[in-house]
Amino acid sequence: MSTYGTKRIVSGAHYGLRDWLAQRVTAVLMALFTIVLLAQILFTKQPLGYELWSGIFSQQWMKFVTFATIIALAYHAWVGVRDIWMDYVKPVGLRLALHVFTLVWLVGCAGWAIQVLWRL
Repeated sequence: MSTYGTKRIVSGAHYGLRDWLAQRVTAVLMALFTIVLLAQILFTKQPLGYELWSGIFSQQWMKFVTFATIIALAYHAWVGVRDIWMDYVKPVGLRLALHVFTLVWLVGCAGWAIQVLWRL
């Protein structure tokens, strides 16, 4: 049995298809959330104020959908910003520091949004 050709040497993180799909799925989820939220605002008889917003987000299903959207937004932002750091920041130490800062920032923002959502 003989081997034809040379073995292909691959490098890189190999995130391509998974990240492309994650970006599309999270974008669709965020778009659907926006449509649901706009529909609730546009098809109500109440004036736009605290009572309307409080009523929308007091429902348990809306809290769950908002929670899922917050997580999707954080992951969507992570994939996009991580790709920017990987493509344009060449010094490894600086890129690692930017990755860590980005992760801490996104987790903090998501935690704060969830705290506001459930008033913890």
